[in-house]
Formats: sequence, C-alpha cells, structure tokens
Amino acid sequence: MAEPKVSIVVPIYNVEKYLKQCLDSIVNQTLKNIEIICVDDGSTDSSPDIIREYAAKDARVKVITKPNSGYGNSMNRGFDMAQGEYIGIVESDDYAEPDMFEKLYETASKNRLDVVKSGFYFYYSVPKEKNEKVEIVSKVRAGKTFCPATDFKAPMEMVEFFNIKPSIWSAIYRRDFIRENGIRFNETPGASFQDTSFNFKVMAQAKRVQLLQEAYLHYRQDNESSSVNNPGKIYCVCDEYAEIQKFLDTNPVNRGELEYVSKRIKYDTYIWNFERLTTKYKFLFLERASEEFKEDFASGAMNPSYFEKYKWNDVKKMVEDPIGYYTEKALNQPGYSTKELREIKNSYSYKIGRLITFFPRKFLGGIQSIKDDGVVYTFKLGCKKIAGGLTWLKDRKSR
Repeated sequence: MAEPKVSIVVPIYNVEKYLKQCLDSIVNQTLKNIEIICVDDGSTDSSPDIIREYAAKDARVKVITKPNSGYGNSMNRGFDMAQGEYIGIVESDDYAEPDMFEKLYETASKNRLDVVKSGFYFYYSVPKEKNEKVEIVSKVRAGKTFCPATDFKAPMEMVEFFNIKPSIWSAIYRRDFIRENGIRFNETPGASFQDTSFNFKVMAQAKRVQLLQEAYLHYRQDNESSSVNNPGKIYCVCDEYAEIQKFLDTNPVNRGELEYVSKRIKYDTYIWNFERLTTKYKFLFLERASEEFKEDFASGAMNPSYFEKYKWNDVKKMVEDPIGYYTEKALNQPGYSTKELREIKNSYSYKIGRLITFFPRKFLGGIQSIKDDGVVYTFKLGCKKIAGGLTWLKDRKSR
C-alpha cells in the first residue's frame, strides 16, 4: 500500500455524542489516500464501540486503545504511529469539510511546506446550528511562504503572528519536520491547552509556512466538557508556558526575539485565563501570574517593543501591585451587578489578597505554590498559625 498523503489523528475521550459526525467527515474526505488514527484515551462511554465500528468498515481507520493518560500523551501516540507524508488533527467533537485535507495537502505539497494552516469556523449546534468563519490571515499575506522566526521585520508583526489562535487542528504538518525537530506535546496528566506549547515549537522551527484565508474545520463551541469551558483547570496554561521556556532554553533558534514574543503572548493568554475563571479562583491565579512576570522582568525577558503601551503598563502594574491590579480588573469592570460585586468582595481569593497586602508575604509561604481552592488554602493558612493575620481579618470584618 502506498504511503498515505495525510495521517489524521483523532484524540478521543468520552465523546459519543459527537464522534460519528466527526468520523463521517473524515472517512468521506475527497482525498482518499489518508490514514485515520483514532486514539482512545480510556473512554468509559460508547466511544470505543463507535471506533471499532468504523475500523471494521474502513481499513484506513487505525485504533490505539490506552488507559486514560491525557490529551498530550494521546497526541504523541498518534503522531508516533503516523505514516503519512503530512499529519493532520481533527478533535473528536469537531468535523471537517469534505475537501479539507485535499486542499491543504495540495498547497503543502506544491510549495514544499513544513506547515500550512487555514482559517476555521466557530461551530454552534444549539440553540440552532450556526457557523462563524474565523480568518487567520489578511489577503496580503495569505498564500505566501515565510519563516516565522526570521521573516518578520517589526516586533509587533511577529507578535501578531504568534498570537494567532493555536488552532492546531486547522493545519497539516510535514511528518519528517516534526520528527527531525523532536516536536512533542506536553504530557502533563489531566492538563489542558497543550496545543499552546506545541504550536509555539512548530512555528519557532518551521522554515516554510503558509496561512490560508479559506476555512475547513468546524470547531465546536457547545461541548460542555471542553477544556475551554472548564474553569477548574486554573494553572494549566502556566504549565504550557513553562514548557515553552524549557524549549527556548534548549533551542538557540532566534532565542532573543522568540523569548520576548513568548512573554507577550503569555500575558495575553494569562489575561484570557484570568477572565474565564470563576470568582473564587481569580486572585489565586493572578498572584501566580504576578510572580512569574516578576521573574521574567528580573531575567531581562520582557521588552516593551513587543507590547502596546497600555499592555506594558498593565503587566508592570500586575507585578508591582497585584492587589490594585486585581481590584481594577475584577471590581471596576463595567457590567457587574451589585450582587456580583458582593460575591467578588466576599470571595476567598479577594480576602486572601487583602490579607497579603497587610501581612508580610514571607509568613504566607507563597500563594503561587498553592493549587487548591480558596477553602483549602485558607485552612492551610490556619494550620500555619497566622494568628495575627486572622485577627486582622476579623477586625476588618467588624468595621
């Protein structure tokens, strides 16, 4: 059998509700010479049965079954098995246009690309079906081959490119490029957002990339179990930027500029994460972010040329006055009702933040190391017998 033109990796975990739509969109691709690698990450619903059903009907469908070990491990297992000239990804709650992989492969093969990435659709199935097209590139740059690490003439152009939503599933990657550069997904168990560091490593090392205005992948927005809908995964984005820093520390490719870029997009990602978190977790995350950026400033990794002025001022304030920053962002945002403001002020994270401003930080043991919720954290503070701080808090309540 001829080498597949594209291997399509499908990571699967308890997604029976959407899986058939996903797999139908792949087996019916106009590009027939493909390999479909279904990686079941220990599903406990009917997903394994659905996969076996498709594998029995179509020899192109390959199955990896493993104990639950997370998205990053699933992706690495699928990429390791891939035999195609290029590798694509379709997540199991999404679906692809019939000509997606034919169009991407034609572009990649013709131009000898390491990566080709297209736009995509935000897809909603409820309350009624709707697609919103997202274009990732302007007409001027669309279809032009470039090297992301060296071809941008201005810092903000580089930032703009690396700040494009990772959307790793709207692209295909030359298999030999991935393997020659040892590009892997971060395998942090139970984590999310592992597309972040993967995408950065890819684009930092790719020599020939094209972006397309066309959209082919429908990215589902109404899966309640999706990681973007899970506020409990507070620090997962931090793991991804730690992985990016590890990559930069061990890969000399354009280290200076790429490190500046990584800190800028890290700021944007951290603000996105802060805004999506539920009230009780907001300050806990912000405290960690403040400490990380403090270290970044100290190491010389922060450069104002890679920030708009207002964002540069924001990140400095986050470092210098995290409580003031939190108050401004969380309490002074327009649209909060009186009830919501009361909830913020009564949250554990806000009270702990106020305590930090009064009580010396050294007695608190570093809130950024605490990864539990506010109740557990408050209990740990009590176990450390911070009697003075607790007395202060009691006094403040009585005023």
